Amino acid sequence: MECKRLFECIEHQLQHFPKQDMLAAKENGVWRKYSSQEVATTVNQLSAGLLSLGLSANNFTPEGSDKVAIISANRPEWLISDMAAQQLGIIWVPVYPTTNPLELTFILNDASVKYMFASNTDLYNKVMSIKEQVPCLKEVFTFDKIPGAKHWSSLLINDQAALEQVAAIKKTIPVKQVATFIYTSGTTGTPKGVMLTHENVYFNLMMGKESFPFPDNPTYKVLSFLPLNHIFEKVASYIYMYSGMSIYYAESLDTIGDNLKEISPDAFSTVPRLLEKVFEKIMMKGEELTGIKRKLFFWAVALGEKYDNIIPGSLWYRIQLKIANKLIFNKWREALGGNVKFIVTGGAACQVKLLRIFNAAQINVYEGYGPTENSPIISINLRTPGGTKFGTVGHVIKGVQYKLEADGEICVAGPSVMLGYYKRPDLTAETIIDGWLHTGDIGEIVDGKFLKITDRKKELFKTSGGKYVAPQPIENKMKESPFIEQIVLIGDNKKFVSALIVPGFSKLKEWAKHHGIEYTSNEAIIKNTMVVTMIEDIVEEYNTLFNQVEQVKKFTLLPREFSIDKGEMTPKLSIRRKNILANFATEVEAMYAS
Repeated sequence: MECKRLFECIEHQLQHFPKQDMLAAKENGVWRKYSSQEVATTVNQLSAGLLSLGLSANNFTPEGSDKVAIISANRPEWLISDMAAQQLGIIWVPVYPTTNPLELTFILNDASVKYMFASNTDLYNKVMSIKEQVPCLKEVFTFDKIPGAKHWSSLLINDQAALEQVAAIKKTIPVKQVATFIYTSGTTGTPKGVMLTHENVYFNLMMGKESFPFPDNPTYKVLSFLPLNHIFEKVASYIYMYSGMSIYYAESLDTIGDNLKEISPDAFSTVPRLLEKVFEKIMMKGEELTGIKRKLFFWAVALGEKYDNIIPGSLWYRIQLKIANKLIFNKWREALGGNVKFIVTGGAACQVKLLRIFNAAQINVYEGYGPTENSPIISINLRTPGGTKFGTVGHVIKGVQYKLEADGEICVAGPSVMLGYYKRPDLTAETIIDGWLHTGDIGEIVDGKFLKITDRKKELFKTSGGKYVAPQPIENKMKESPFIEQIVLIGDNKKFVSALIVPGFSKLKEWAKHHGIEYTSNEAIIKNTMVVTMIEDIVEEYNTLFNQVEQVKKFTLLPREFSIDKGEMTPKLSIRRKNILANFATEVEAMYAS
């Protein structure tokens, strides 16, 4: 396959499906649409502005090319400035809005960032608070108009000579030029700058588009709300643009429900944690029902839990499911805008229970998998007949070679494997061995064609008795209970396995009310003897599904969810075990004290 530069998606769209809403976002309460032509014009003018600052790709090496960073929530300006930088061979360095000042300082210095975009006052102030500690950073431009700050529009240059210079430079950018550094927050240690070239990302997005497949359909609209700083959403965005789909940006995570109803998207990408939140809200609505409506609701959910896309079930089951879709599940679809053709989820393991229920409700959720280091897609469940199996991450996409090491570690090779970690040849050598990217994930092949992730290599722990325990399958199973919102298993070098559990507090409130227990606070309810006994019974029930050494012998209930701000979750909502264990060290020690 002939690889292209990512910014060529603009020309591709202008040639094949020019549209009035290539990108769209809410501005002053109204959807502001950016046409393909407006995006093309603005990107070129911004490239001219960046060129006027003296930025260039120099000798097209990671060290020689200038870097520009961004700290912003998703909005049209994000991709516009990204493509403007790409057209000059400048390396794009996205930073999560939630990044703490220490990590922000490290990333900007490590990448030698010269200029930066910040979206709003809070993020601008965050950057300015550490600017003196980043001597390479010359100026910060903002997307919102902020007193005392330079607005990004000041960089838009509509000068014919400058635009011709941009056009000439665009033609010289090689596909092997690094397009972006993605600093992985990871679960431990200092952020690492993953170097991804145009070839890496373009090859991956096109193979993912073809394998899934994502259709070329200029009538499709998608809602974007996962951080563009993560390669998963960024690659999805370029798939959408190369497919002619319109990208609408959610105002915030809190407005996703309203935005879904407003634009009725055909698709979106998400992470399991947000799907869990959606399901939790649906179940809360169900709990409020009474009489026959309540019975019908939970009858439909029970049918969904038995759904299997490969084994259709009896004729009677299919008839019941058809009725459930007409009476109950149609309301679920309406809540998502009533038009969703597919949802792609990744970034962490999705509960099989949720996959069954959503797909039974004709809300087609497809789980995929891949690390930043592979740009990122390795595998995905397919939309083709028989292309999906719940509990797996699907088929390895075209163009990606894979193998399983003796210990089950998944290794891949091919054009989408990263160039390496910036300034870290030591880590690169540990991760890419003889051309094979070692993912650190443990997997197996199911039914000869589906890849299944069984655990993280580094998250396997060994009890003091010498027995290995894989925590993820146990945690995912226990989270199927509505009373268990989050759970982290502990047991490395310990006598037995224990757990930190965040209860499903909304469900717990209903339960407490039903049992005549006063609910004054989260802190108080988790100490209630009846509540502890009830959770204990749930844990014991799930324990029977696992080997003796894997069973949770003790647990501690926590009064709050794990937090990004406290370093307990990554921005893509994956848990950081090391930080959680550090933050709750007292609770952990108490479980092993006796």
